[in-house]
Amino acid sequence: MRILVIRFRQMGDAILATPLLSTLKANFPDAQIDFVLNERIAPLFEGHPAISRIITFTDEERHSLLNYIRKVWRTVHQTRYDAVIDMRSTTNTMLFALCSLRSRWRIGIRKPYTWGIFNHRFEGCEDNESMISHNLRLAEPLRASMEGKGWKEDRNLSLSITDEEKQDFRHYMEQQGIDFRRPVLLVGVTAKLPSKTWPEDRMTEVLHRFISAFPQFQLIFNYAPGQEAENARRIFDRLSSYAATSSQPLSQPPLQPLPVFLNIEAKSPRQLAAMAANCTAYFGNEGGARHIVHAMGCPSLVVCSPGASKTTWLPQDTSVLARGIAATDIADVSAMSREEQYALITVDRVWEELENFTLRIQP
Repeated sequence: MRILVIRFRQMGDAILATPLLSTLKANFPDAQIDFVLNERIAPLFEGHPAISRIITFTDEERHSLLNYIRKVWRTVHQTRYDAVIDMRSTTNTMLFALCSLRSRWRIGIRKPYTWGIFNHRFEGCEDNESMISHNLRLAEPLRASMEGKGWKEDRNLSLSITDEEKQDFRHYMEQQGIDFRRPVLLVGVTAKLPSKTWPEDRMTEVLHRFISAFPQFQLIFNYAPGQEAENARRIFDRLSSYAATSSQPLSQPPLQPLPVFLNIEAKSPRQLAAMAANCTAYFGNEGGARHIVHAMGCPSLVVCSPGASKTTWLPQDTSVLARGIAATDIADVSAMSREEQYALITVDRVWEELENFTLRIQP
């Protein structure tokens, strides 16, 4: 059995594809399973036990039509896949199936332009459907081919980070001042897009309350270079000076010295995974980093941005605790702007959730 799975796009989307890969491997242990990814995120999936080969496309290859078609043609004709699973089924990605019409299973998403290209088509992910459940549905045609044999399903997000990578990063964290006799909270304190970032003043106040209530915890701010770094530094400075920009004053000043680390930097997604493996839990804005954390078995609580469905993006039926706070938990937001939706997610609401979450996960 030779299976090709195509999942271009972002890091979090690709991590959410790992239950499909693991399920395929569990049921077809001798299969060759190749995974098509954007080159920039491919290193994160190296060594994954369900992946036989990672096939990468650079941004230049994906945006040069002639080069893209040539590489797609070469990919499917060198291997002659029995199954092609196109997880997005865009006009670009469906070229893999179009160039592989002899494949027994050509599986994709039901769209007006995919008729005749795929011989098995499924509806896209519904608003209140788990993305894991949606992705696993794409394996149904292969399951049917097993003619009643037992089917094993793996719903867990997974990455393969070596013990050496984890230990190396743990040593680096210790060099930067982390004391592993105390718990560590990784904090997604900001985000790349302002529209997906819970307001800074509220994040500052919640973190101040957390430091006051749980002084045993050490906090590591996770952020990208550039604007995110500036945002993180500003929150750190506000915490340090006991200031808040919201109308409600902070309850009490944090203990000194401030148990917040800005100097621990993951320089790649694999290093972020290694760092997550050495942390007690994750709190912050929802995004790709949360999926890495989840795949490493680290519990998480996130503030969801408007339009991001908790049911879709936060798996609730895996072995890892994943909680979220969304405006849809509070009110009907169908007629609200993004700002109005974020306004529903108050400091008190997030603090209540964070306090309960911490009491549940703390060592």
